[in-house]
Formats: sequence, C-alpha cells, structure tokens
Amino acid sequence: MDLMKNTQQGPFLSLMTGLPGGGKTFLGILLAAALLVPVLNIFVPESSSLHVPTYLVSLFGKYLCFALLALSVDLIWGYCGILSLGHGAFFALGGYAMGMYLMRQIGDRGVYGNPELPDFMVFLNWTELPWYWYGFDMFPFALLMVVLVPGILAFVFGWFAFRARVTGVYLSIITQAMTYALLLAFFRNDMGFGGNNGLTDFKDILGFDLQADGTRLGLFVASILALALGYLISSFITQSKLGRVLIAIRDAESRTRFSGYRVEYYKLFVFVVSAVLAGIAGALYVPQVGIINPSEFSPANSIEVVIWVAVGGRGTLWGAVLGAVLVNWGKSYFTGAFPDAWLYLLGGLFVFTTLFLPKGIVGTSGIWIEKFKNLRQSDPPLAPRSPVVKED
Repeated sequence: MDLMKNTQQGPFLSLMTGLPGGGKTFLGILLAAALLVPVLNIFVPESSSLHVPTYLVSLFGKYLCFALLALSVDLIWGYCGILSLGHGAFFALGGYAMGMYLMRQIGDRGVYGNPELPDFMVFLNWTELPWYWYGFDMFPFALLMVVLVPGILAFVFGWFAFRARVTGVYLSIITQAMTYALLLAFFRNDMGFGGNNGLTDFKDILGFDLQADGTRLGLFVASILALALGYLISSFITQSKLGRVLIAIRDAESRTRFSGYRVEYYKLFVFVVSAVLAGIAGALYVPQVGIINPSEFSPANSIEVVIWVAVGGRGTLWGAVLGAVLVNWGKSYFTGAFPDAWLYLLGGLFVFTTLFLPKGIVGTSGIWIEKFKNLRQSDPPLAPRSPVVKED
C-alpha cells in the first residue's frame, strides 16, 4: 500500500517521502561525513585525537567508491535477480577512462619528458599516440567516456544475453567470462593501456596536485556526492512502477513475460544504469589510489563485490553500502592486526553471515525488529484490577 501511495505522488515527492527510515539515516550520515571530515582534517590540530589524517581521508574515499560499486550490483541482483559476476569490468573501464585523462595531464613531466606520449609508450618505442587516446586531454571528454564506455558495453552485452533469455547461473558465467576476456586483453602491451603495469604516476587533476590535502578532500566529497546521487537514482527506480516490474521479474520472470511485459527491455535498462554507476565508482577510485591496472578486471574482484552485497543485505540498497564498508574496513584492520591470519578471519566473517544472517545484516535485522514488534502487539493487555470493597 505504501509503495502504491508513493508512486501516485509526483516523482520527486515520491522519492523524498518514500525513502525508508534506513535510507534517510544513510543520507544523513553521508551529509554529516561530508561536513565533518574536512573540518576535522583541516581545522583540528594533528595532536588532537579528533584529527582525521589525510591518509584516512583517502582510505574513506576508497571505501565510498567500493560502496557505490556494491550499490550498482544490489540494484540488479537485489531487485531484478541478475547475478553479475563481471561488474568489476565496468568499474575498471571507468577507472581506465579517468586514468587516461590523468596520464595526458602529465605532459613533459614524465620520466622521458615526452609531451604527447605516456612513459610506457616511449619505453615500448611507440612513435605516435593511438587514435583512441585522442580527446582524453580534456576533462569533459574523459567524463563522457567514463559513462559511455561501461554503458555501451553493458548495452551490447545485455542486448544479446537478455534477448536470448540467458538467466541464472548461465548469465553469471558469461559475465565472468566477459571480465576475464578483458583482463587478458588489457594485459597485452600492444593494447596501449600500459600492459600489466597499467597506468600510474599521476600528477594532478584539473590543475590540482593529487597529493595535496585539499585535492584529497575534494575527491572524498565528490565520492560522497556520487554515492548519494547513485542511491537516490536507485531508490527512484526501485520505488517507481518500473521497480515493481523489476521485482516481479526477479520473483517470477516467466509469469511477468506472459503478462505482456517485454522483460528483456526492463533488464537491459537497469543493467546499463548499474554499469554506469560502476564506471563512475571506478573513475573516482583511480585518482585516490593512484593506479589502475588489469588486476581490477579479475573475476575474483567481481565475486567479492557480490559478497559485500550479501553481507550487508541484498535488496536494501543501503545495506549493500554498509556491507562494502564493513568488509573493506575488516580487510584493512585484519591485515594490520593479524597479518598471518586475516584471510581466515575474513572467511569466518562470511561463514558467520551465511549461517546466522542469511539475508544480510540489514535484512536479518529488519526481520528481527518486525518479529519483536509483532510480539509486543500480540501480548494481551493486562486487565484492570477491580477495587476490593471491604464489608463492615
């Protein structure tokens, strides 16, 4: 009933009033982080326990990029039943598009001093810039490619896969094959993307030094804004009539198709949107970590993203964000505190989640809270005690 009520309102009012309580809290936390972290980094002295060092700002920014990637996977898996094991490919393509722009900004400050060719091309005796590098010296063109390249790949892949009615584990396998094929291709030196070393040694972005504290904070805030915008777009899709069709496809695809819906078009649309979100996440990730190489195409990375979503809670959107942040924070903590056993501890976390939190942290918590509310409502009220009348 609430969903139908929201969709009968205007789209903006429906989005803002229809957000679940967890979603509103999530956006509030993002807003607070965007305001507090820069203040604690710039104005609080380093000797204070409240100071946020710059390296933590970059680490938080990386977590936010992973959160946007997890959000993109939850959009298609949690609401449409498309289990993609190749979303790392879209993430990496967006990262390479940004990396190509950053490489063009180096100019003659590289090791070999060539104003046109990146250092790896000079080392490999390339004499001219490949045609597909043209335009990447302009930031608007690079942003366009961040969106278009993952989007076009997702459109072409989805067009053939969904029209052929490939579903389930078979679709998961071919998405994994897609990212593995790209991994092998980008490892080749003659592809013109740096081979196994990838793209690195970035200097600046839009004229700002990438190592400067202000630039790090700017990238952190940009990551927060991208994540918030991605969440709002995903919420708008899932709460609209389109979202109800996507859920119907997830739960009963054949019945939805027999009802007259062109299922492949709905799946194609949400798959492309998801790929674009993943590409934006990759573009924000690269300037904060300082490198992009073919290992980002690894199928294991895409499988790990699915684990983030499962830990946080599939079909909740902000649960996927929570899962991405918690798992990656766990990796950072365990690798430092328990360098010899961190893999076992992380694996134990996944096993615990599977056994005791089958719907993820957010999903299982919601079930427990609902059961607690029902128990409280089902308890009969205590009957009022009748006054005792004493006889004389």
